[in-house]
Amino acid sequence: MPQINTTMPLNDVNEGLGSDFPRDSWVVSGALRLAVRQRGRAASPPVLLLHGYPDQQAVWDEVAVRLASEFHVITYDVRGAGRSDRPTLVADYRLELLADDLRAVVEAVSPGRPVHLVAHDWGSIQSWEALGVDSAPGYFASFTSISGPCIDHVGEWLQALRRGQARLNEAGPLLRQLLHSWYIGLFQLPGLAPLVWRAGLGRVWHRLLSRQERVTVPVSATQTADGVAGVRMYRANFPVRLSQPQPRTVKLPVQLLIARDDPYVSAEFLRALMARSASRLPQVQIRGLSGGHWQPLAQPEKLADLVRDFVRAQEARRTG
Repeated sequence: MPQINTTMPLNDVNEGLGSDFPRDSWVVSGALRLAVRQRGRAASPPVLLLHGYPDQQAVWDEVAVRLASEFHVITYDVRGAGRSDRPTLVADYRLELLADDLRAVVEAVSPGRPVHLVAHDWGSIQSWEALGVDSAPGYFASFTSISGPCIDHVGEWLQALRRGQARLNEAGPLLRQLLHSWYIGLFQLPGLAPLVWRAGLGRVWHRLLSRQERVTVPVSATQTADGVAGVRMYRANFPVRLSQPQPRTVKLPVQLLIARDDPYVSAEFLRALMARSASRLPQVQIRGLSGGHWQPLAQPEKLADLVRDFVRAQEARRTG
């Protein structure tokens, strides 16, 4: 069972939460501690914002403060990032363990009430693992995904091509995405990416990202450690899931936000993948966004509006 450690009982913490009063605590998942932050009031509909790589939960701050007046907003540093624990073994970053962490946080901060999950990049990739199982409705009410495809769905596409069950003339978006994702191959080389992070990438990452996304990115004291540890997610999951994909059908309402100019996960690829995976996502709706990959930093107000509208609609369906 997950445990939560705070300076006061959890109920007292939640009762005191206000939209301008974030509260930090720890959730224990297995042997790891995860750093959790809550905003808003516990009685409000819960919205959990999950970050990607090489970020930490602070990437959601501008979105979170815009949602906290209406929702109980939850963020946390995933294993390997921010103030959360950093396992050293590649095997400790498998998708099933990341999904266990997510469920542990939900159980600890929103017991008995499913959360509306919003996830970006690797936050979204790991979310598909938790959403594509029979127990998902007990934890999640809806899912908003940004720039993080289900790698099992990608693996199914690759396997269909290999077996001649998909036409080669429809493989263009997938092949072009593989070119976009050249860095994933480099991440499979032991030691290379950690060496680059330690050699100085961690010290200049905020400047590089600020220039690319044309936003202000705060300096993170844990950026190098986050970059080094997070590479293990690529090594633990991409080879096995692309070659041996697991069926992932998500029956919950899904909002897929596709960034038009994302240099890492192309809009063309995501739309083609959604078309191929339509039977796996019976309640999906797709919305386009302008801009690039780091939407939580680049367009926090627009993103908060889209999340707010989607969550309101799902809450109305659930209670109506």
